[in-house]
Amino acid sequence: MADGPTGERRLVVTQVRSAIGVKPKHRGTLRALGLRGIGKVNELPDRPEIRGMLARVVHLVEVAPVEDERG
Repeated sequence: MADGPTGERRLVVTQVRSAIGVKPKHRGTLRALGLRGIGKVNELPDRPEIRGMLARVVHLVEVAPVEDERG
């Protein structure tokens, strides 16, 4: 996994399912993750609080580590 500017690992989160019809807390979690629609992508730090948010909406998103740019 690639390190960010501060040396922490990063995750790429992609929304793959709609938030229509899901619980309001799940919609709020998607917004807090910076996702606003299907196909939207955001790069986030790999921290416990982010992992907890992802665990709540695992059925709506795909998560992958950021590829290392150093080769």
